[in-house]
Amino acid sequence: MGLRARRLASPLAAGAGALLAAVALRLRDPHVSGSWGLCPTKLVTSLDCPLCGALRAVNDLTHLDVGSALSSNLVLVLAIPVVLVLWLRRLRACRRGGEAMRPLTVPTWAWIGGLVVLAAFGVVRNLPGSWLAA
Repeated sequence: MGLRARRLASPLAAGAGALLAAVALRLRDPHVSGSWGLCPTKLVTSLDCPLCGALRAVNDLTHLDVGSALSSNLVLVLAIPVVLVLWLRRLRACRRGGEAMRPLTVPTWAWIGGLVVLAAFGVVRNLPGSWLAA
């Protein structure tokens, strides 16, 4: 295996894993209760966690039903393009090699902002009558 192939192995494996997960969610419908297990947060607290509905959202996206996906988990659907851009950026960096392969450093404010968004989403989706409920 050449040097470039070894550098590309990690991001390509991550992409293949994500694609495999999407295919699995396409083939085994998470809209059927219990088909992929139960959410521990929902089971213990009866509340929707920020990830509740994520499997249904991915399944809906594999059927090109963006509206239903947004209804299942808005944050996940909005995060997918960001994750895709970051993955493509990493793939390009690994292809180029050298200094470009340095890991991306995420500023502290971005981590905190992301956690605040997830917490707010978790709270709002559990309000009575919220359209964000899973």
